[in-house]
Amino acid sequence: MYHRIVDNPKSVYERTPADFRAELERLVREDYVPVTAAEFTAGTIDIPAGTHPVVLTFDDGDPSQFSLTPDGNPAATSAVGILLDVARAHPGFRPVATLYVNQDPFGDPGGRRTLPWLHAHGFDIGNHTKTHANLRQDSADEAQAEIAGCDRQIRAAVPDAAPTTIALPFGIHPRQEDLTLKGPGYDYRGAFLVGANPSPSPFSAKFDPLAIPRIRSEAATGEEAEYGSTTWLDKLSADPGERYTSDGDPARVSFPRADGTTVATAYLNRVNPY
Repeated sequence: MYHRIVDNPKSVYERTPADFRAELERLVREDYVPVTAAEFTAGTIDIPAGTHPVVLTFDDGDPSQFSLTPDGNPAATSAVGILLDVARAHPGFRPVATLYVNQDPFGDPGGRRTLPWLHAHGFDIGNHTKTHANLRQDSADEAQAEIAGCDRQIRAAVPDAAPTTIALPFGIHPRQEDLTLKGPGYDYRGAFLVGANPSPSPFSAKFDPLAIPRIRSEAATGEEAEYGSTTWLDKLSADPGERYTSDGDPARVSFPRADGTTVATAYLNRVNPY
C-alpha cells in the first residue's frame, strides 16, 4: 500500500522515489511478480512457476503516483514512471498496479486524461470513494452515493473500464458492511483495508473479500515499522513456506497435502494437492 512518493516524507504514508525504486528492486530480486487487485480477487494469477504474486496499490490519486508530461508520457519521477523503468530493466517484472482514485485524480479534472492512459497500458483503476469519505459516518444512502459516484466517474473517463475492487478510506466500512461491495451501479469482488499484514491467498477458505489486508510500504525502523513492508518482506524471506508460490498453471490451485490447507469452496474443482 502506497500513498505519496515525495523527496521529503513527513509521515509513515510517504516514501521517497529512491526508497520506492529500492523496494521494487528488492521485489525483483526475491522473485515477486506484480498482479492487479482485479486479478488477485478474481483468482486469475498467471505468473511463472516459482514466483510470488504481489499487488501494488496506490491510494488517493496523488500526482506523485502518476502524471503525464505534455507529450503524453508518464513523468519519470512518478511512481508509475519508476515502476515502468524498473520493469524495462527486468522484463519478467510486470509493470502493473492498482490505483485507487477519488474525484479529479492526479490533479486531472475527472481523470479524463490520466485514467484512459492507465487503462490502455494495463493498469487497474479502483474505487476509493468520491470524496475520500469515512463511510461509517455516512447514512446508507450517502455511503452508496460515495461509492457509486466514484464508480461513475471512472466509467465516464474510461467507458470500457469495469472497476472490481474498492480501497476503503481509513480502512472503515459503512455501518451496513454489505454496501461496500454491492449497490446501485456497482458490484465488486473485494474491499481492501489499511496496511497491517499480508493477505491470505484468494483461494483459501480464510480469505474474506470484505476485509483484505494490505502491507504499508515502510522502512524497517520508525513508527509502527512492525506493520511495514521491510519487516514483512524480511519475515517472508526467512520463512518462504508462508509465501504464495506459483506452480505456473493458472488453472490449478496447488498446495502441500500435509499442511492442512482448506481451499475455498468456489475453487475445489481446481485443487492440486501434492
